[in-house]
Amino acid sequence: MTTIAIPDMLDKDDVSLMILAAKKKLGLKWEDIAVAIGMSPVFTHSACAGMNAFPQEKAQALADLLQLPAQAVDVLTESPTKEFAYTVPTDPCIYRFYEIVGVYGPTLKALIHEKFGDGIMSAIDFDMSVTRVASPKGDRVKVEMSGKYLQYNAW
Repeated sequence: MTTIAIPDMLDKDDVSLMILAAKKKLGLKWEDIAVAIGMSPVFTHSACAGMNAFPQEKAQALADLLQLPAQAVDVLTESPTKEFAYTVPTDPCIYRFYEIVGVYGPTLKALIHEKFGDGIMSAIDFDMSVTRVASPKGDRVKVEMSGKYLQYNAW
């Protein structure tokens, strides 16, 4: 059995790699992990990837499930710095979402403004799900997003 040395100071990247290794070792899917800790698969993956912070009890449940070191819990509850590349992604799956926003972003904005007024959809008070839908033409990916409407303040 190989022992992995744990650095004195862990960061979100370190913990994300530990999570992926444990997930693979235990043969778990994101849905399995989410159900086990009582969270959605979308938020679970996002927080495991370092883009969101877990509440303390969920971070502890994840650490217990995946047998992570105690230091990982503190890292999982830290507020992240949400940084991502500003270049066009080359991964085909991620690129399609980039393409969707590029093509339909102005349409979504116009429809939100018509239905709600001058404002935005929150990505903080936000839910998202990904489901598989059977279709005779080939299975479809269904992505549903729901965010709180936030009106711009008029000064």
